[in-house]
Amino acid sequence: MLVDSKDREYLVTLDVGGQFHTHAGSISHDDIIGSPEGCVVRASSEQRFLVVRPRLSDLVVNMPRGAQVIYPKDLGAILMQADIWPGQRILEAGVGSGALSMTLLRAGASVLGYEIREEFARVAEKNVRLALGETVDYHVEIRDVTEGIDEVGLDRVILDMPEPWKVVSHAERALRAGGIFLCYLPTINQTQQVRETLATSGFGMEETVEILRRTWHIDGRSVRPDHRMVAHTGFLTSARLLRTPER
Repeated sequence: MLVDSKDREYLVTLDVGGQFHTHAGSISHDDIIGSPEGCVVRASSEQRFLVVRPRLSDLVVNMPRGAQVIYPKDLGAILMQADIWPGQRILEAGVGSGALSMTLLRAGASVLGYEIREEFARVAEKNVRLALGETVDYHVEIRDVTEGIDEVGLDRVILDMPEPWKVVSHAERALRAGGIFLCYLPTINQTQQVRETLATSGFGMEETVEILRRTWHIDGRSVRPDHRMVAHTGFLTSARLLRTPER
């Protein structure tokens, strides 16, 4: 990732002999390859760029998108609320551009995605493999999760889709006892509907949260909250399977 003097960030995939073109001129990829993280390179205009390896949060915000992504502040909360650990088998439905998939995979889980739009699935798979490599345990199927889930004994079902209440009964049959169902929704009306569905299911220990993130300006004795903050993006609702239906 290249960062200019105004803190603008540019995500670049390096190739031998490649060039990165910007408003400040061009930068040869060969000037970056093999250099230590934190070095500074100059564009053809002599403007300086800081070079760092992107964090996962940088990839999520700057990567190519087929659909809107879940932002880092919510991704971190999902790892905690869904209690993700290495080796889990996770079904993710509504993979979008792959931001959540990357986060789950980086935590060591195995992820199967259901996505109804093939163009989104292809973007997600490309983003994930560019970021994490070809060997990650990740596969996306073009299918509608509201029509059913084939897998059983899953550890987690995580949804980013408009009508997750239509998946609750399928998740009951797909999850192991104690498994966690989690969904991300933009509106409280959708959230209320999924909570009502969960209340009449085999799930319990329901919880709904939203995450607000505010950064601070600190410059000498000038200390104050930044004028902008990342406020509401969505509601995270989770529940645990406490009573399994007959299969």
